[in-house]
Amino acid sequence: MKPGIHPEYKKVMVTCACGEQFETGSVKGNLRVEVCSKCHPFFTGKQKFIDAGGRVDRFKKKYGM
Repeated sequence: MKPGIHPEYKKVMVTCACGEQFETGSVKGNLRVEVCSKCHPFFTGKQKFIDAGGRVDRFKKKYGM
């Protein structure tokens, strides 16, 4: 690797919306995520509906369903 051209790789904290925190490496600062392995439906086996900004309601209203 050439010296002086690579960004600094450091340890950062990742914080999930559910409150879970874990440490990882990144070239950016601390990260915030919406889902993690503790709350993602694939890992928990629970189904969770996320309606981002009322998309379903807008679709129903637009197409008269």
